[in-house]
Amino acid sequence: MTFSELNLNRQLLNALEDLGLDTPTAIQEKVFSMVMSGKDVCGIAQTGTGKTFAYLLPCLRQFQFSKIKNPQILIIVPTRELVVQVLEEVRKLTKYMSVISVGVYGGVNLRPQAAEVAIGADLIVGTPGRIVDLLATGVLKPKSIKKLVIDEFDEMLNLGFRTQLKSIFDRLPERRQNLLFSATLNEEVEVLIEAYFNDLVRIEATPVGTPLENISQSYYDILNFNTKVNLLKLLFNENPAMNKVLVFVSTKHLADMVFDQLEMAFGETIKVIHSNKAQNHRFAAVDDFESGKCRILVATDVIARGLDVAEVSHVINFDVPSISESYVHRIGRTGRVGRKGIAISFVIEREKEYLKEIEKLMNYSIPRVELPDNLEINNNMLLDEMPKEYTKAIEVKAPKREGVGPAFHEKSEKNSKVNVRRSHSAEMKIKYGRSYKKPESK
Repeated sequence: MTFSELNLNRQLLNALEDLGLDTPTAIQEKVFSMVMSGKDVCGIAQTGTGKTFAYLLPCLRQFQFSKIKNPQILIIVPTRELVVQVLEEVRKLTKYMSVISVGVYGGVNLRPQAAEVAIGADLIVGTPGRIVDLLATGVLKPKSIKKLVIDEFDEMLNLGFRTQLKSIFDRLPERRQNLLFSATLNEEVEVLIEAYFNDLVRIEATPVGTPLENISQSYYDILNFNTKVNLLKLLFNENPAMNKVLVFVSTKHLADMVFDQLEMAFGETIKVIHSNKAQNHRFAAVDDFESGKCRILVATDVIARGLDVAEVSHVINFDVPSISESYVHRIGRTGRVGRKGIAISFVIEREKEYLKEIEKLMNYSIPRVELPDNLEINNNMLLDEMPKEYTKAIEVKAPKREGVGPAFHEKSEKNSKVNVRRSHSAEMKIKYGRSYKKPESK
């Protein structure tokens, strides 16, 4: 099937032609007619299979021009980077349409974004927290919203957006179409779907956790952090084909550590991004990576969903994620749109159980690769890599003390006195031999 065989208008077909696209992906083809029918849809497809166009094409096909610029389509995504990239895709598809689209996200001043929304918008792409802000201030008027799209629904919940999502659901019109898209589904997602969405039609382009056929996967059994850094340097120096490499790490602190170790060797060709970095830094790093100015980008899982960079040659898992689905999202950054990709993981002893869970999810055994002969093994371990030693606590009994009395003594006579009720007249009689009365004042 080609895009011309779908029920698309001429404006959208012209935009697709300008992009050099003529054939829909599996998820795009399966979702289109179901969304056009007006039913609520839950689309499940792996990263890199065209989920963004899968919901944009039918939403824009059904868009109706209105002079009143209240938003008709609301798209919620988990990260600022994804806001920018979805907004770019919207503007590519609406090149020949009169659609005003606005992106909103946190981490920057609310006022400019609020002013842009207040002027008028047909379509809004935003992160949950910023959308809640705009709804609370009354700038975002939800009464005209006909379609709600939630992209990367599972990641929304992983990042703790449950409360914000519920707040948004409660403010939107009940009569709307709900479109949920994700690469994976988990139990928490299922619970929220049951609570807020009725009769969702599930469309699964590929089974959850299935490894992408065009991604070659392998792993190294490795000792520690310092040896991992040495292996990274060796691979980058000896493989010119590693021209656009994403290095994924589990924490912001670890991302900074890896960057510090590699910056001296690779200079301006390596960048790092995570949620603690300023927004301008993050956008600049992604732009440099996409343009080819930056060869290596070190990133955390939070940023993984916001990266849609073409032609990523390699994904390296510097550490193995504890959540199996995160591995699928990571490696999905390469091998996109039919291209070939390579995913390599560095596995230390304590991460082998994570690797087993990943292989179980994918029903695929990831091949192990022998370490290069010229790799320098560094036995110096970080503090948290050192084996924990536990010693049994021995209870020591205090020796018996001979000839020691009780831990108290009798009070001295002075301290043994007690307070008694005193009689002044009796004391005067003892002192003067007679009763004493105070003379009356005249």
